[in-house]
Amino acid sequence: MRLATLAWPVEPLADVSAYAAKLDHWCGQARAGGAELLLAAEYACVELGAALAGNREADEATELRAMVAASEAILAAMRGASMRHGLWLAPGTLPVAMGGRIINRAPLITPEGRIAFQDKFRMTRFEAERWGVAAGAPPGVFETPWGRVGLAICYDAEFPSLVRAQVEAGAWLVLVPSCTDTLHGWHRVRIAAQARAMENQCFVAVAPTVGGFAASAALDENHGAACVFGPVDRGFAPDGVVAAGVLDAAGLVFADLDPARLQAVRADGAVRNHSDWPGAIPHPAPLGFA
Repeated sequence: MRLATLAWPVEPLADVSAYAAKLDHWCGQARAGGAELLLAAEYACVELGAALAGNREADEATELRAMVAASEAILAAMRGASMRHGLWLAPGTLPVAMGGRIINRAPLITPEGRIAFQDKFRMTRFEAERWGVAAGAPPGVFETPWGRVGLAICYDAEFPSLVRAQVEAGAWLVLVPSCTDTLHGWHRVRIAAQARAMENQCFVAVAPTVGGFAASAALDENHGAACVFGPVDRGFAPDGVVAAGVLDAAGLVFADLDPARLQAVRADGAVRNHSDWPGAIPHPAPLGFA
């Protein structure tokens, strides 16, 4: 698989058609680079929120309501971009209404326009306490032409058991769309993604939001770098970095990923993190000194 992961440049957009044109541009750039699958950032489309709500200053409540109201039109724009470019597209996430709650939902769209979803399972404090975004369905896996793929939305990647469940279900690649407004947040996601790749001997790709503007309540400041990680073992880079962009620089990073390389390192690596994953561990007891 040739993967493109995108550091999404956050900027004010007037309407859904402007967002559609922007997404179409990046899909075209990814396809021109030979990508078969494009990953974009968590909440990338929320840059629309301020304009849709008519906000000149940041207002969390009206921005979220406007995004939820426009979610079907935004999803249609995502689907259209995927189909026009014949590209598997993970366009990031969007807030949607579901059963009386608002959840953070990530589509994966096939070149024929079929859509499956992964919800965010663990909320950040901003989402839970200020936005009122609730947890969605637990982790699943997507069936693709290259095998099973998982998607862990930003904070979810910081919990080993969530990603491990996807790997145990057959995911050899885990996609991590992210949105972090501090360097602390970005490095948590980066470190977590690199650790998940190491401990599961799998590939993990991260696509962040970068930039921002003051009128956006959720996306006023964003930090990150597009990157792809793999196992930290022979046959891979000493630090496990497959590809990496520059911090806070918008744009695409490409990586050619072969699941056969994972099978080889899992079978005959210097260590076998994937198969040595421990089962249930008894509660630690105090250790006495002689």
